Amino acid sequence: MVTRVELDPLRVECTFPDRTTWTARLDTTPNPRLTEDLARGMVQLIHPLGSVKRRIGAVQYASAIRRMVHELHESGFDGGVEDLTKAVVLTYWMSSTGIRVQRTRAVLQGCGTRVDAALREYLDGRPIKRPDGGKPLDPYTEGEWRRIEAALRGSVEQMLADHREALALAELGPDGSNQGLNRQNFAWLLLDRGPLKVAAAAAELGVSVDAFRDGLGGQFVALRGALFPDVAAVYRWRVLLGVYSGVVSDGIRDLGLEDFTWAGDRTLLMDYVKNRRGPESVNLPSRAVRLLERWLKMSEPLRRFAPDDRADHLWIFLSNEHSPGQPRTRLGVLSPFTAPASAKKARRRLSGELSLLTDGGEPLHLHISRIRTTYHNMLARKGWTGRTKIDPNHTTGVEGSHYVSTTTPAQAEAVETIIEDAQGDILRRARPPIVLDDDEAAAFAASRPEELRRLGLDEDAMAELLGGEMDVFTAACSNQLAGLHGPKGKPCPARPWVCLLCPLSVFLPRHAPNLLRLKAYFGRQSRRMTVNQFLAVFAPYADRLDHDILPRFEPAVLHAASMDVSDDDAELPLRPEEATE
Repeated sequence: MVTRVELDPLRVECTFPDRTTWTARLDTTPNPRLTEDLARGMVQLIHPLGSVKRRIGAVQYASAIRRMVHELHESGFDGGVEDLTKAVVLTYWMSSTGIRVQRTRAVLQGCGTRVDAALREYLDGRPIKRPDGGKPLDPYTEGEWRRIEAALRGSVEQMLADHREALALAELGPDGSNQGLNRQNFAWLLLDRGPLKVAAAAAELGVSVDAFRDGLGGQFVALRGALFPDVAAVYRWRVLLGVYSGVVSDGIRDLGLEDFTWAGDRTLLMDYVKNRRGPESVNLPSRAVRLLERWLKMSEPLRRFAPDDRADHLWIFLSNEHSPGQPRTRLGVLSPFTAPASAKKARRRLSGELSLLTDGGEPLHLHISRIRTTYHNMLARKGWTGRTKIDPNHTTGVEGSHYVSTTTPAQAEAVETIIEDAQGDILRRARPPIVLDDDEAAAFAASRPEELRRLGLDEDAMAELLGGEMDVFTAACSNQLAGLHGPKGKPCPARPWVCLLCPLSVFLPRHAPNLLRLKAYFGRQSRRMTVNQFLAVFAPYADRLDHDILPRFEPAVLHAASMDVSDDDAELPLRPEEATE
């Protein structure tokens, strides 16, 4: 089936990628002619013709159509879409909100050439108003994220321990002692007969319901919950899978066993439906794979008693909700639009039951979408996630505001520190190098006091620097422990050519031979590397050497220094991977 307009009554039959359907009733508007025209424009926006792939999107567009027709009718308009003029629509848009402008504009675009040509110019151009940008969800802090994961993992492990204990009791078989009212018999009976109600269990054990309830009925209910998980237990497993995989909650909620494909011993592919976008697939992390394996083992006893239409659902659970004529205890599954009231209650109570707190000690609300944001935020801090965008359905602007720019205060401070360091490095590199001849070196302290202060030297230290006591291979270094290129307080680990751009370097005539050896080394590297490789690695240093340092030496100094250069790697302190021969 495809999305289509039906008459008598006027409605739009919508079909979505997850095979669900919804009907938009439009037969109560005061202008059926305009409503039908706009309904046909709405069809162009809904799957499979358009990009709207969720029920909520179709609901919003249907509501926008009803409101537009009503408000235009109140203003005196009673024609069809071809009668809408630029003045009528612009008047309506100027009195509407940005989101209503966006939706009605999209519906009119779907009407195609039936719209007036003057109005189409506004439909093809920039919108009159834009929706207010929503506030992106902040990721949880590292401490909150650790507490959420630890609390969920501890809850799941406790459920697994209770389940294994109940299975061990059931495998011991029936026990005839104590009139059969003991935990071993309860476990065996439940595993053999399924999730019985209290009355049915009492009948099986040959005792009255009142005697059963007054005796060990509470232990029976606890064992039933351990063997057959309820919706609250399933919700915790589902949230933990979201923490481990970062997959949106509405896709996880409606999974079936057929949605998983093994690609090797430890690689599991999960196909799910992201309602806004459609079918997607993800290679699950190893932790998520292990969690799913454990869940399948825990839910296996319940699947044995499930009807055929429910046994293949991933999140199968024991439901205590009932309707007239139905048993009180029955099997259920989580689905996108028919989640039972107990599932909503479990979602509301989960944070309190897990005793989750913020870093400030206040109750922490567990938000599924915020979990997804935090998951991708953590991945981004570890390195590239492997995707150009987290959600292909997002624009780059939305992606940036929701994930890239969403940081905790500590992360924001770290980013600002990185930016400040980078800006400082750019400023330092922009400073001209200090190149002195013998006469300038003698009068340096008196003639350039500002450079002396910048280098952090007094007159005694400056005398040591100019005298050669602070020389490195390429220059005289005013502070090898400054930490510009390595840990502060440790000797500088920078390679010889890095000194060419270092603000702590002072170049004197005695350094000319080594500078020429570096120049020859750059020439050898340029012949063995591609242009792009050389530009990325050595070009800034070679440019500084050729244009800012060597031209400031006397030609006689450079000529004398060149007599000592033999143009081979043995002249430089190179690592094996840096050699050119």
